[in-house]
Amino acid sequence: MRWLRWTIIVIVILVFLRWSFFTVDAAEYAYVTVLGEHVATHDGADADHGAGLHFGWPWPIQSVQRLDRRLQQFDVSPRELLTPDVERKTIDKTLTVEAYVLWRLAGRDAVDRFVRSLGTPEKAQQILDTQIGSELGAAIAQLHMDDLVSTAPGKKVGVTHVEESLDKLQNRLLADLTERVRKEYGIELVDIRLRRYSYSGQVRASIFDRIRSERSKKVTEYQSEGARQAQNIASEADEKARDLLANARFEEEQLKGRADTEALRIRNEAQSQDPEFYAFLKQMEQLTSILGDNKTMLLLSTHRPMFERLFQPPRPQALPKDAIPKDKKSDSK
Repeated sequence: MRWLRWTIIVIVILVFLRWSFFTVDAAEYAYVTVLGEHVATHDGADADHGAGLHFGWPWPIQSVQRLDRRLQQFDVSPRELLTPDVERKTIDKTLTVEAYVLWRLAGRDAVDRFVRSLGTPEKAQQILDTQIGSELGAAIAQLHMDDLVSTAPGKKVGVTHVEESLDKLQNRLLADLTERVRKEYGIELVDIRLRRYSYSGQVRASIFDRIRSERSKKVTEYQSEGARQAQNIASEADEKARDLLANARFEEEQLKGRADTEALRIRNEAQSQDPEFYAFLKQMEQLTSILGDNKTMLLLSTHRPMFERLFQPPRPQALPKDAIPKDKKSDSK
């Protein structure tokens, strides 16, 4: 029986010793309480006094709560937010915004404040989700759609207007929340970023209807503008055609006038050279105009004056030597 008693005593001592020792990892804080009172906070990054093996009272007299000292991340719950639209006040300005937050404990001195106000990282994420969501909604409500969605995707030189707007939004959120959550909860906010923002599913049908309406309006504007331009082009073409026809008629009249003048000059010269032969040609032209139509039949006597020239044609007069062209003189030689 004695060996059993000593065995039990040894086991109790080993369990007591086991529960009296605890280790602190380099990536955590160890929050130590004795009978519910905070007695120490060990920082795993401090190799001299924090990380390593520590001795204390066994559980349940002493309890050790371990908290991650590294950078932590969580996603803010998606929210449907409104951006102002003073001109139209349409429903398509409703956005579904998704964001994420990077945070960590603000140091060993802030661990006690964190544990007393929040207790666990899960509770911290719930509180941050609520506060960041409300601040994000207030900030988005002061931005326009053009501040969040780029309207000039081709412009890549320098910092765009959207990037500037997002940077201002991030800086504003951090400025409004960082100091407050540090004082109240012992949390250091490192970064707040928008992961995605898009139209909410409930308003997409209305958005598509408005897009179709705007596109139809654009089509009507383009068609009316095209008809107006076509009418202007047709009017200009008609005016140009009229100008061309008028100029052509004017030139035609000038050419006809010069041709008539030249013909009259040639006729006068021909008549002056041989008036009798010229008269004979004129009579032949009259006969041609009368007899040239094969549908007309005339029964006339050959003794009529107009036919006398056919039987007694005039003989051409000899031209003076100076009236004969040079090429004709060479041919005659």
